[in-house]
Parts: sequence; C-alpha cells; structure tokens
Amino acid sequence: MATTGYLKDHPMDKILVIGAAGQLGSELTRALADQFGGDQVIATDLRAAASVQFPYCRFEVLDVMDKDALGALVKKERVTQIYHLAAVLSATGEKNPQFAWQLNMDSLLYVLELAKECGLDKIYWPSSIAVFGPSTPKTHTPQFCEKDPNTVYGISKLAGEGWCNYYFEKYGVDVRSLRYPGLIGYKSLPGGGTTDYAVDIYHKAIANKPFTCFLSEDTYLPMMYMPDAIKATLDLMNAPKEAVKIRSSYNLAGMSFSPKEIFASIKKEVPNFEINYQGDFRQAIADSWPDSIDDSRAQADWGWKPSYDLDSMSKDILKHLPAFFPPQS
Repeated sequence: MATTGYLKDHPMDKILVIGAAGQLGSELTRALADQFGGDQVIATDLRAAASVQFPYCRFEVLDVMDKDALGALVKKERVTQIYHLAAVLSATGEKNPQFAWQLNMDSLLYVLELAKECGLDKIYWPSSIAVFGPSTPKTHTPQFCEKDPNTVYGISKLAGEGWCNYYFEKYGVDVRSLRYPGLIGYKSLPGGGTTDYAVDIYHKAIANKPFTCFLSEDTYLPMMYMPDAIKATLDLMNAPKEAVKIRSSYNLAGMSFSPKEIFASIKKEVPNFEINYQGDFRQAIADSWPDSIDDSRAQADWGWKPSYDLDSMSKDILKHLPAFFPPQS
C-alpha cells in the first residue's frame, strides 16, 4: 500500500488502542507503552472513568461507533497503528444479537476504511475460536477447515476475518489478526465470555468461596494465559510483513483443559477449595467450539511458542491476584 497523507513524513509510531479498558486491552496497552513509550500510545474507552487505568500513557474517551470522532482522533494525533479491541463478547452478545453484530462489524469497517484512507502502517484486530462451530473438527482444529459459528459473536468474527483479508488483498492494508482461545488473566474482571469461568474461578478460590461452574466438568476448551496472549500479539505485530502469510486470522494455542482439571490445579494451592456444577445456555456455546487448536502455521510463519501450562498459570495467578482484587468478606 502506498503511504499517503501525514504518514509520509512521520518517523515515529503513534499507537491507538480502541477498547483499551477490557481484559485484553488493559494488559496489551501497558505492553505497547513499554515498547513505544507512553507518550506514543493513546488508550481509548467509552467510559471516562476508565482513565484511572492508564496513568502511564495518554487517554481519550471514544465511542468507536462515532465514525467521525474516530477519524478526527486518528488524523489529529497522526496515528500510525490501530489496535481495535472493542467488541461484544460471546455470552453477552447472545442477549442482544443485533447490537453485537452492529458494534462488532461496523466498528471494524470504520477502522479498515481509515487505514485505507490514511495509509496507516498496521492494524491489529482480534478474532476468536468462536469462528468455529459444530461441523468444525473438534480436536487439533486446523487453520483451514469448515467454520459454521452459531453465536452472533462467532458470526461477526468470521465475517470480520473475511473483511480483513479483503482489505489486505484489495487495498494493501497491513491488517493482522489472531484467533484467541479463552484468555485468562488476573488484572481485570470477567468480561462476558463463555470461557470466563476460568477467570472467575480464581477469584472464588482466593476468597475461600465455593465456585459454581456454568459448564460441565468435562468440557474441554482451548485456553491461554494472558502473558502468552500479549507475547503472541506483539510477536505477530513485530514480525516482518512478508512473514505474515495469513491475513484472515491465525490459529493460536496455549493449553486445553476442563473445569475439573482447572479445579484440581487450584486445589494444589488452595486445598479447601470447592466446586459445583450448574449448567446454563453457555454450555451449548462451549460444546460448539473446539477442544484443542492446531497452531502450526503461527509456529512456522513467525515463531510462536507459548510459555505457560495449566499448573504454572495457576501458581502465578494465585500469587498475584490478591494484590489486584483483594478478597471480599
């Protein structure tokens, strides 16, 4: 893509993070500030109160559905890269599917059009294992296979992958994406996803409260510890353009486990912890997703390799979580 407009004479990267206050954004924004410097990173969120999360970088209130405000901010701040993280997640999306589709799709198209118009250097947009569905191979799900998502979140992510590839092929927009498995971290609260039981369970453990799981004990899902997700994102975005051979979205794997297994892992550290199972509508969503993911293309193209397994993740979370969210009595 030919560089146009203000980027021709703009030597420094300026990073815009949309949806920075979410589970992924709160940690990725910090990593970007560490890489580029706080003055070069602008965190945005719909809520002004989220500014307290970002003392280390710039913060602006932004409604991503306000296309004019988004464009004005990008041009005023001479943004060179956008990390577009704002989305309605799987379980929340099922409660208001039309809104979820509108926000997830329209906001992506706004960002892609801006990238084309302004000649932005790079765009990052996360996809998800939600693009897979009941007809997808369940074990070691390959990069290229049948996808028949049955949630509005998954449908929007699959459509978004197509748009990302289209803008790369037709307009040369350097857009990059990862199909995240369930993300587990300790620095933010669960955000409405089907895999978020694996975040909430640690909060209950440190509070010495029993955990009620909305999935059955043997429901296996692909998961990833947040430090690995951040590392994968930065590795992909820092890879040479020619190394990024998939422009829809890369499969990404960390670990796969069931509620029974994460419970057993936590009990090694919290022996009195208790769990019970009370399924709800999220069980059907989980049942439509893969058990495990084949991410050999990410390994081959840009050297991806995770660092954490289930037990090392549990130890790290239980060590650090109380400082971020002290147990409530």
